[in-house]
Amino acid sequence: MKNPFRLPRRANLSRPLRWLVPVLLVLLFLAVLFWLPWQARQMEANERQEQLIADTLWVEQTLRFELARSEEALAMLGADLVAKRPVPEVLHARFVQMFKNGPELRRVLSLDADGKVQAQHGADLPAAYPQAVGTETHEMARLTRAGRYTDPYGAKTNAPGLVDYYLPLFQNGRYAGSLLATYDLKVLLDEAVPWWFAQDNALTLLDRNDTPLAARAAGGRGRGVYTHRRALDLPGASIVLVTDSVKGAPRLLPNLLVGSVIVLALGLLWSLLALWRHISRTLAAEAALRQQMAFRTAMENSLMTGLRARDLEGRVTYVNKAFCEMVGLPPEELLGKKPPMPYWAPEAMGEYEERFAGVLAGTITPQFESVFQRSNGVRVPVLVFEAPLVDSRGNQTGWMSSILDITDRKKAEELNRQQQEKLEAGARLATMGEISSMLAHELNQPLAAISSYTAGALNVLERADKGVPVEPQLLRRALEQARQQAQRAGQIIKSVHEFVKKSEPKRETVAVDSVVDGIRALIELQTRQSYVSLQILLPLGLPPVLADRLMLEQVLLNLTRNGIESMIDASPERRILRITASFDAAQVSVSVIDHGHGIPQEVAERLFSPFFSTKAEGMGMGLSICRTAIEFHGGTLTHAPNPGGGTIFTFSLPRQEASVELQ
Repeated sequence: MKNPFRLPRRANLSRPLRWLVPVLLVLLFLAVLFWLPWQARQMEANERQEQLIADTLWVEQTLRFELARSEEALAMLGADLVAKRPVPEVLHARFVQMFKNGPELRRVLSLDADGKVQAQHGADLPAAYPQAVGTETHEMARLTRAGRYTDPYGAKTNAPGLVDYYLPLFQNGRYAGSLLATYDLKVLLDEAVPWWFAQDNALTLLDRNDTPLAARAAGGRGRGVYTHRRALDLPGASIVLVTDSVKGAPRLLPNLLVGSVIVLALGLLWSLLALWRHISRTLAAEAALRQQMAFRTAMENSLMTGLRARDLEGRVTYVNKAFCEMVGLPPEELLGKKPPMPYWAPEAMGEYEERFAGVLAGTITPQFESVFQRSNGVRVPVLVFEAPLVDSRGNQTGWMSSILDITDRKKAEELNRQQQEKLEAGARLATMGEISSMLAHELNQPLAAISSYTAGALNVLERADKGVPVEPQLLRRALEQARQQAQRAGQIIKSVHEFVKKSEPKRETVAVDSVVDGIRALIELQTRQSYVSLQILLPLGLPPVLADRLMLEQVLLNLTRNGIESMIDASPERRILRITASFDAAQVSVSVIDHGHGIPQEVAERLFSPFFSTKAEGMGMGLSICRTAIEFHGGTLTHAPNPGGGTIFTFSLPRQEASVELQ
C-alpha cells in the first residue's frame, strides 16, 4: 500500500546536509571550549605532582643527611675508642655532645668483641620493645666491616618506631667491638622536616609491610590526590617516606575568563536553538507522523487479529493484513466498500443486514459470533469485537472492529461435544448392563402371563371343536389380558431402547412429570429388586423446562440408582426412595432423597470429579456426567445431607420462560 506521507527522496537528503556544517562548527567550538579548561587543569595537576616529588626528594635527602651526620659522629667516637679508650668522664661528655647534636638519638651502647656492654648513654628501651632485634644485622656489619641498620621495630605497639645502627670497630684488622645507636623515627621526622612543609603535606614513614612507623601531619590528613613514595637509602633497613598533599584536585573553572567564555557559548547555543525552533517543530511533526505510520504498519503486520474500521455510513476505511487473509481478499477490493460485503455468507445475510442497520442507527453489538465467507467459498467462524472510533477532538468518526478466527475453537467444542455424547452413551449402556438381570426378571412376568392367557384361549377353542359351547366373554377377557401384558412388555423394551439409543442433544419443551413417568418402569424395576419403597411426590402445575429429555432421564436414573444402592444395608423400614419437585419464578428443582449411609466429608470434596468412585466396579463417571448434563442446560446439581439420615441430590433448571430469555 502506497504511503501518502512519504516525502521526496531529494528533500529527505537535503535536510541533514543543510544542518551538518553548523552542527559540526558548534560541536568543534564546544570541544575546544571544554578542552582548554581541562588541559589547564591537567597542567596544574602535573605541576603540583612534580613539585611534590621534588619536595619529597628534598625531605628524603634531609633525613639522610641527619642520619649521615650521626653516623660520622659515631665513626669518630669509634676511632677514638680503638686507638685509646677515653676515661669515663671524657666518654660521657662525648655522648652528651652527640645527643645534643642529634635529638633523634635514643641510646648509644659501646660493645666489646663478645657483645658485652662496656659503656652506654641514653634511656633504656621500655619492655614493649623487642630485645636482640639486630643480632643478624650486627653479624652482617662485622662481616662486611661497614655500618648497617636494622629493620624498624616497635611500630605495632603504642610506642614510636625505632631503628638501630651497628658500627663495627676493628684494631689492626681484628674485630674489637661495635657501637650501637638507636634512633627515634618520630623525633627524626619532627626535627628534620620544616613546619611549613608539614603544613602542606602529611608525611609518613613505612616499613617493608607498609606499617606506619612515624607520621607528621600539621596541616591535617592528606587527600590522596597528590602522593609520592621515596625509599630512604639506608643499608640494611627498608624504610619508605610517603608524602600526601593536603591540597585537592584543581577545579575545572579556575578563573573568571573561562567562566565568561562558557557563558558566551551558552548564549550562542541558545541563539542557535531559537533559530532552529520553527524548523524543529516542522521536523518533529513530520518525524512523529512517520513514526506513527511505521508503528502502525509494524503492529498491523504482526497481529494475528483482524482489524477493520468503518465510517458512520458503514464504508470500510481500513483493514489490516490479518483481516485480508481471513476473508481471502486484497485491500483494494475492501477499502471504500459499502454493504453488502463480498465476504458475507449467503445463509447469514439477514443477520448481517440487521447489524448494519444498527451501525447506521449509531448502535452496535459489542461482541458477537458470526460467519465469514472466503473468496474460495470456505466458511470461517469468527468472533467480532466492536467499539466506537473517536478522533483527536473526541468526535466519533466510525467503528473499529477486532475479528478473531475461532475455527480451531469451534472444532475443539465439537470434539468435546462428541466425546461427551460418547461418555453419556457409555454411561447409559453401563446402567442398562447393571439392571439387565432385573429387566429379564421383569419381562418374565408379562411373558408368563401372556403364555397362560393364550393357553387358556386355546383350551376354550379346543372345547368348541368338541361341541362344547364357547363363552365369548371368557375368551375376550383372556385375550384382553394377554394384550395388556404384551403392551407392558413392549413398554419396558421401548423405555430401554429409548434410553440406550444414541441421539443428538435436542432441546425442547419438556414436562418434568412426563420425564419421571418415562423412566418410572425402570426405577420401579430397581426398587423391587432391592426391596425399596418408591414415593413420587410431584406438585400440580409444575412448569415445563427447555431441555433434552434423554439427558434428564439419564440424570434422574443415575441419581435414583445411587440412592437405591446406598440403602442396601439399611433396615427394611428405612428403605424409602423419594422423588420430589418444587418451583419458583425462575427455576424448577427436582430432588432425589434416600435414607442410606450418607456421604463422608472427604468423599464429598471429590464427589463430582471424573473417574472418582467409591464402588469397586464403578467407573466414576456417573455424577460427573450428571453435573455436566445439568450445567449444559444452564442449571446446577448439588447435594446435602438428609436430616433423617442419607443424602438429598437436587438439580435445578431454568423455567422455560427464563430459558427463552437467555437465548
